[in-house]
Amino acid sequence: YAGRTELPDNLKALFRPMAMMVPDYALIAEISLFSFGFITAKALSNKIVSTFKLSSEQLSSQDHYDFGMRAVKTVINAAGLLKRAEPQANEYTLLLRALQDVNRPKFLVEDLTLFEGIISDLFPGVPAPVREYGTLVESINQSCRDQRLQPVDSFTAKCIQLYETSVVRHGLMLVGPTGGGKTCCLRVLQQAMTDIAKSDTPGTFEKVKVSTLNPKSVTMGQLYGNFDENTHEWTDGVLANMIRQNVQEDTPDKKWIVCDGPVDALWIESMNTVLDDNKKLCLVSGEIISLDNSITMMFEVEDLAVASPATVSRCGMVYLEPGALGTQVLCDSWLPTLHPKFAQFSKRFGDLFESLTLPALTFVRRNCAEPVPTVDGNLVLSQFRILDCLQPKPDECIDADDPEAQTPDYASFVGPFFLFSLIWSVGASTDKTGRKKFDKWLREKAVEVSLDAKFLPPEDLSVYEFAFDVPKKQWVNWLATAPDYELDSATPFAEIVVPTVDTIRYTYLLDILLKKSIHVLCVGPTGTGKSVVVNEKLQNGMDDSFESNCLSFSASTSANQTQDIIDAKLDKRRKGIFGPPLGKKMIIFVDDLNMPAQERYFAQPPIELLRQWFDHKGWYDRKALQFFEIVDIMFAAAMGPPGGGRNPVTPRFLRHFNIVSFTDMEDTTLIRIFNTILGAWITSNFTEEFQVVAEQLVQCTINMYNTISSELLPTPAKSHYTFNLRDLSKVIQGVLGGEPKKIPDVAALVRLWCHENQRVFQDR
Repeated sequence: YAGRTELPDNLKALFRPMAMMVPDYALIAEISLFSFGFITAKALSNKIVSTFKLSSEQLSSQDHYDFGMRAVKTVINAAGLLKRAEPQANEYTLLLRALQDVNRPKFLVEDLTLFEGIISDLFPGVPAPVREYGTLVESINQSCRDQRLQPVDSFTAKCIQLYETSVVRHGLMLVGPTGGGKTCCLRVLQQAMTDIAKSDTPGTFEKVKVSTLNPKSVTMGQLYGNFDENTHEWTDGVLANMIRQNVQEDTPDKKWIVCDGPVDALWIESMNTVLDDNKKLCLVSGEIISLDNSITMMFEVEDLAVASPATVSRCGMVYLEPGALGTQVLCDSWLPTLHPKFAQFSKRFGDLFESLTLPALTFVRRNCAEPVPTVDGNLVLSQFRILDCLQPKPDECIDADDPEAQTPDYASFVGPFFLFSLIWSVGASTDKTGRKKFDKWLREKAVEVSLDAKFLPPEDLSVYEFAFDVPKKQWVNWLATAPDYELDSATPFAEIVVPTVDTIRYTYLLDILLKKSIHVLCVGPTGTGKSVVVNEKLQNGMDDSFESNCLSFSASTSANQTQDIIDAKLDKRRKGIFGPPLGKKMIIFVDDLNMPAQERYFAQPPIELLRQWFDHKGWYDRKALQFFEIVDIMFAAAMGPPGGGRNPVTPRFLRHFNIVSFTDMEDTTLIRIFNTILGAWITSNFTEEFQVVAEQLVQCTINMYNTISSELLPTPAKSHYTFNLRDLSKVIQGVLGGEPKKIPDVAALVRLWCHENQRVFQDR
């Protein structure tokens, strides 16, 4: 039982055990209903008990379902409120409505159908109650439009369910996978209720004030407060202070305290007295803070896999699933934001989205492996972000070599831009094998939807090998976009960066995304050049309006360390707002993003701290206990796939990034890199007869590396048989370490090469 420990036997012996039995729900319900003024309470109480009994037996087993005493009590309270509002209404209809209002929000789509079946069997002939929410629905639709969201029925229904739940419960949870609309639902309802309260109809709704905190971004002591071990001095906690301030506000406004982060037994068990009928926060210092009726505790959480039943039964649940919204709503929200020059083609973009992006998502989910799992909503938004970056200035669209070109033909860019963004969003999160499948599928699909052949990259290479040249209106190989490279033989080995197809295309993507303040995550196996490409771009490829800083995470990185390092690099803009020096933007590069160790219940505090910035644009000063907004910063990050000390990262964090998967380099790329490096060393130190051998040595090294890494796989007895591209570069680095004076002929060079191979591969 999460959050509980076994009592020691010598203590247990001093107590007399007493077994508690399940109470008689029907009797309790009957008495409570009589007290609310129901006449047919006995029959109604049996219907309540039967509903919960059948639901617990027939519906699927979910972590956030609870059909115990507290759930029964909530239905009774809801029915009582309805009875008070409509004393003359049919009592069966009132109870039916109470059962639906309380239970519907938490059910998955498939369980909802079963629940409706149970209800219709228990209430035969009772008409389904229809409730009017007049002004609230209108206000929700308006606040959706204000926040550039689509007021689709499934979303507005969830907003109303959230409102209904907040009326009958003072503790509630928004549960569901990332991309379901939890945060948006909360913000829309807050704005809708506040707008009504400000209008001319007083009394129906109050203004809503929201205070948000990620409970995992601080330690337990910093959350609730703690005593200093040495001085025994009391230090207040962020959450305790937030609740106290809200209690002291003497206004009728609704106050929502939102804990947006993983719920686990480490911290949530301390909230038990807050969430049940006591409504009291009891601190270690002896202080007891009583909550009034205007305060609602809300929790935004992905799942409740590690929450105890005590927590689940105390909270009302609203479940939001991404499938209910779909991805079409994202497209509908994005199309109105198109660049004015492209706005006339919004229907064309919409058609392409339906005919290419939606099937592409289905294909990737079924046929491609991803090093890091993604969600559909993130891939679609990634595509739209790349499209926003690609929309060019008019002067860039005219070919300087063509004397007749006067006005740009924007229509000819729609197809290529859409394909390029699709390839580097939906197609960029998969691995090397997946890319080959996606390339084949995309070419076949383009023919199937009758896409003009000139919009497609040439067929001699994969679609990943081409960029779209805007002025010339044609696809060109990535290598053609880079100048010729000459290596200075004096450059230290560790600092050599040879331009390849990989470095050129990843640098281009980093360039267009970071300049538009879009966060980028580079994922891939070790040795594929993630850190090198990002560091090279940040140090040499950005203009003066950008500052860059590098953080490296390790297993022992804590949230407090991360916060202090970033805070130290920021200036105070004005009260409560911090950022880089005025007029600049800061790019923070986080290397080894997934290295921080997981806590007992799998949370990673440094990740949760960064997620608090992504979702709420700031974090709390741990001394002043005030929220600090942080502006003009963005994140680039790199990480390897989970495993071997690296941990899986919560999708709620990864969804904010454009994910680019770095795949293992092709042999042609490796040959180009090492031929350039070895060739430059031989040219500057040896005669021409050595030149021929250089290419052969590189080819032999790559062949040997490929054979060893495919044949000599790691086993439990040989767990150190893990080879990556760093081993390959060590062989060449070892050859470069030879003294030219001691290598009189080609045979000596080959002997040196053999020796280096033995040291790198044979010794292991």
